[in-house]
Amino acid sequence: MYLSETRKADSQKDSSPGASGEDGGSPPSGGAGARGGVGRVLTGNVVALGAVSLFTDISSEMVTAILPLYLIYQLGLSPMQFGFLDGVYTGATAVLRLVGGHVADRFRRRKLVAGVGYGLSAVCKLGYVLVGRSVPLIGLVIGVDRAGKGLRTAPRDAMISLSAPPEAQGRAFGLHRAMDTAGALMGPLAAFGVVAAVGGANDYDPVFVVSCCVAMVGVLIMVLFVQEPGVRTPAAGGAPERPKVSLRGALDLLRDRPFRRVLFAMLPLSLATISDSFLYFMLQSRLDIEASWLPLFPVGVSAAYLVAAVPFGRLADRVGRSTVVIGGYAALLACYALLLLPPGPAVLVAALVLRGLSYASTDGVVSALAGPLLPEERRATGLAVVQTGQALGAMVASWVFGVLWTARGPQAAVVVMAAGLGVALAVAVPLLRRARA
Repeated sequence: MYLSETRKADSQKDSSPGASGEDGGSPPSGGAGARGGVGRVLTGNVVALGAVSLFTDISSEMVTAILPLYLIYQLGLSPMQFGFLDGVYTGATAVLRLVGGHVADRFRRRKLVAGVGYGLSAVCKLGYVLVGRSVPLIGLVIGVDRAGKGLRTAPRDAMISLSAPPEAQGRAFGLHRAMDTAGALMGPLAAFGVVAAVGGANDYDPVFVVSCCVAMVGVLIMVLFVQEPGVRTPAAGGAPERPKVSLRGALDLLRDRPFRRVLFAMLPLSLATISDSFLYFMLQSRLDIEASWLPLFPVGVSAAYLVAAVPFGRLADRVGRSTVVIGGYAALLACYALLLLPPGPAVLVAALVLRGLSYASTDGVVSALAGPLLPEERRATGLAVVQTGQALGAMVASWVFGVLWTARGPQAAVVVMAAGLGVALAVAVPLLRRARA
């Protein structure tokens, strides 16, 4: 099997430092060397972690695709109530991102921490079946499910960063996000197919059960094929270095100016980001599309993301990761502008494509930008800090947008968020341009 044949490549990587990327800094001490490292981007851990994310995202997006229908059309939640639960779905990962990143670095068990997170999310899919129509219990299951995501994200991204040379960080994350997004593309289609197969538009329990089974495949790949990245050994030989990792050391990351600029740039951008679920609801209501077709809207976003993920990762390594991130949020601002135009099929397609392109320009590229700015022994912790800021910002954004929709209507809510994103870009552009070691 391809994965099994490439597992050894990661454990035998050259640990000598490579050339730094344009937006990188010092190379990761445990990563691949510059010579011959680019070829390894497509093997070993990056491919294995991509396969884990592919199956996990099929599972997650099956639930994500049908959850808005269930909450709003069956349980009758208002936009404000849905915004609260959607915020929980996004922000429940925040604190555990920090915990997962710190524990993974402190005990050098990134694979174990990430695996626990993947397993927790897989088991929680059955929780949706057990809690029935209880909104508080659904919120609890959502929180635990997202807690699993919080635990796994930073250690996983740290393993990707440490498994690729510094000059190919964008390509490595682009490949991973492409595989991840292939799962996101298949998830809504799978949910749609399961609902059609059982013949009950209001019976979603089979979707949750199938989702759990698919997620367990991802956990199995994690256990069998993902390797813990190697640790740099001293030049004179001897035992591997094990730098001490403490909470105080984690706080010291904020003293690093390039890393701090990335963090402070991403927070306001996240605060002005409209939830995808609200984006889909706006498009569906304005175009008067049958609600049963709503689960297929994410397919358009994922298709654009999938096509652009690897090319944008290569572009980020070539022209600068900060430049690509800025372009991604500019595409998101254009997407919001389309929501204010007269509705039509062209607006629907263009909005979904722009949202997908914005993901391809920002999701993995932000980690590729921040990763090389961090020392190897605190890579997961530092990435967790950035991702926590993004998660908290997105949570608040969902709550604010839900309140604005309820009080002033969807059009006014979009105007406010678009204006906020414009201001956030004005703040973030100079910070990201200078975010270099």
